[in-house]
Amino acid sequence: MSDNPQNLVQIERRISAVRQNLMELEEQATALSGAAVEELNARRIADQEARLELLMRQRDEILSRSPTPKKPKS
Repeated sequence: MSDNPQNLVQIERRISAVRQNLMELEEQATALSGAAVEELNARRIADQEARLELLMRQRDEILSRSPTPKKPKS
């Protein structure tokens, strides 16, 4: 993956989508009951949390390699 702003924007969009998925899954989990449904939702939430963690690490890696802006000389 190259370190360009487009990749960072793409990762930020995916982070946003995963966060939205998590919110929806958490809402579903509170609305539905039953052991099988709860287990399925728990797996889905865990999957989305893992994806979110991966995307955030990728974003942080890109940001840490980005050159820091130089301060103007006084």
